[in-house]
Amino acid sequence: MIWKEILIRYGELSTKGKNKMDFIRRLRENIRYSTADLGHLTIRTEHDRMFIALDNEEMKDALVERLQHVFGIQSFSPVAACGKDIEEMKQLAKDVMKQYEDQTYTFKVEVKRTDKKFPLESHALQRVIGATVLSTYPNLKAQMRKPQIEMRVEVRMDAVYIMAQVIQGAGGMPIGSNGRSVLMLSGGIDSPVAGYLMMKRGVRLDAVHFFSPPYTSDNSLEKVKDLAKELTKFGANVRLHVILFTEIQLQIKEDVPENMSMTATRRMMLRAVDKVREDINALAIVTGESLGQVASQTLDSLTAINDVTTTPILRPLIAYDKLDIIDIAQQIGTYETSIRPYEDCCTIFTPANPKTKPKVEKVAHYEERSDYEVLLDRAVKNREIYVYPEKKKVEDKFADLL
Repeated sequence: MIWKEILIRYGELSTKGKNKMDFIRRLRENIRYSTADLGHLTIRTEHDRMFIALDNEEMKDALVERLQHVFGIQSFSPVAACGKDIEEMKQLAKDVMKQYEDQTYTFKVEVKRTDKKFPLESHALQRVIGATVLSTYPNLKAQMRKPQIEMRVEVRMDAVYIMAQVIQGAGGMPIGSNGRSVLMLSGGIDSPVAGYLMMKRGVRLDAVHFFSPPYTSDNSLEKVKDLAKELTKFGANVRLHVILFTEIQLQIKEDVPENMSMTATRRMMLRAVDKVREDINALAIVTGESLGQVASQTLDSLTAINDVTTTPILRPLIAYDKLDIIDIAQQIGTYETSIRPYEDCCTIFTPANPKTKPKVEKVAHYEERSDYEVLLDRAVKNREIYVYPEKKKVEDKFADLL
């Protein structure tokens, strides 16, 4: 096997100051988490890059697939290695570039010598390796400025390392580097995308879903569980809190005029999520709302809904068009799950003509007809918690240990 390691470039992490190593440690932990089933990885970290040792070809292929989804990685490259013999180096260069033999590419060779005692200086070695590649693969053309392929040769103290392929990572920040928030996860397209975007900025997520049997089916709940599982592939587990919401929705239907029921429903959901947030010591609430997309997402509606909490509400999709959101959902693999035809509790009692400019005072007045605090406390206390990808249910009293 010619492959020795995978080199990881940090990207945005490189701009951090004195706490940079905290971000790097978090990234290393997330990589281990995402690749736990591959066995123990030997990972070496440096100030500007990270290296993962490779044991076999299968491990390389598996890591190439996994690392593309881990936030905090700007790009990475499989690295081949050989002894410091010029003939070995020429053969390794041919092996590394063989993947490009069937198409026309421009390339150049960059050489870095850590071992200054190596007999050939950098420019001479650059010419030798470049000539070898050109004579072996006539479809490749040398180009010094902005080539399609940059072949990098590093002469280190222990061996010679060569890389040519640069694979783009997910970018962003390592999950967990910017605290924990609670995602309101429906079964639709928007909320998983909102969760993805916040995870990309380093936020660890718990998700809350409102389940209203018998008006919503077990299939709708399974859809949400699958969406929660999809979000774990970006480098962290996700706890899904399922709150039975039927009793509260029926009470809203009885107390609140139909055209204001959606606003009241969203207010109760936000109050319930805020209780979960407080219980798990999260810092903010994340929603998939996009301004003006539906009646509950007008500026007036959002103002009326926000009135029930002082907790920061993060809305990463607030200025996105629906088609842009769909594009992201397709890219991250949640779209096909989101469009399964099972209704969630937000759609079952949707009024025909909902208010787009609800007044806070009026909605609050109707909510005073029942003691919703008691209903909310009971619903939150009796919630069920699932942890993914471990796929096991845990008791709420252990939630703060995870």
